[in-house]
Amino acid sequence: MLIENDIEVAAPVDQVWNYMLDVPRMAPCIPGAEITENLGGDKYKGKVTTKMGPVTLRFLGDAEIVEQDQSGKRIVMKAAGSEEKGKGQANMTMTTTLKSSGTGTKINVTQDLDLSGAAAQYGRGMIEDVTSTLMKSFAGCIQEDVGRASRGEARADGSTAKPMSGFSIGMQSMMTALKRFFRRLFGGGA
Repeated sequence: MLIENDIEVAAPVDQVWNYMLDVPRMAPCIPGAEITENLGGDKYKGKVTTKMGPVTLRFLGDAEIVEQDQSGKRIVMKAAGSEEKGKGQANMTMTTTLKSSGTGTKINVTQDLDLSGAAAQYGRGMIEDVTSTLMKSFAGCIQEDVGRASRGEARADGSTAKPMSGFSIGMQSMMTALKRFFRRLFGGGA
C-alpha cells in the first residue's frame, strides 16, 4: 500500500536535511517511536507503539537509511518489524524528499507499506487517515525541535515520543475521513 503525505516546516531546507539525517534525534518526533540501539552505518534497532482504539500495536524491528541524495534532498529508509506478540509483520520503504518552500521546507513522505496481522485488519482509508494524523504530529514536533538541533541544544521533551492515544487518533482520522467525503460529495476533489 502506497501512502503519500506532504508536510511543511518553517526552517531552511539544509537545516531540515541535516535534522532528518540525525535519526536518533528525529525518531522521537514520530509518535510512539523509540531507537533502542544504534548499530552504526545508518542502521538502527527500535520499537514503535501505536494505539488504534482499544488495540495497542507494538512493533520491534530494524531500520536503515539505504539512500541519501544530498543534491536532490532525498532520503530512502527501509524498516521491517514484527509485532511484539508475534501476530503480524510490517515492512516499509519510506522515501522523504525535501524542497524549499518560501523561507521554509516542504517535506514529501511516501511510504510503501506491507502489513500483516492485526494492523492489516484496518482498511486502506483508515490507515491513510491515521498516517496523515501521525504526520501532522511529526511535522509539529520537527517544527519545535529543528531549531534546537541547529543550535546544539538538547531535546526539550526527553528521548521518546509518547504514542498518541487511540481516541485522539480516531477523532482526528474521523475528521479527515469526513472532510474527504464532503469534498467528494460536493465536487471539491479528493
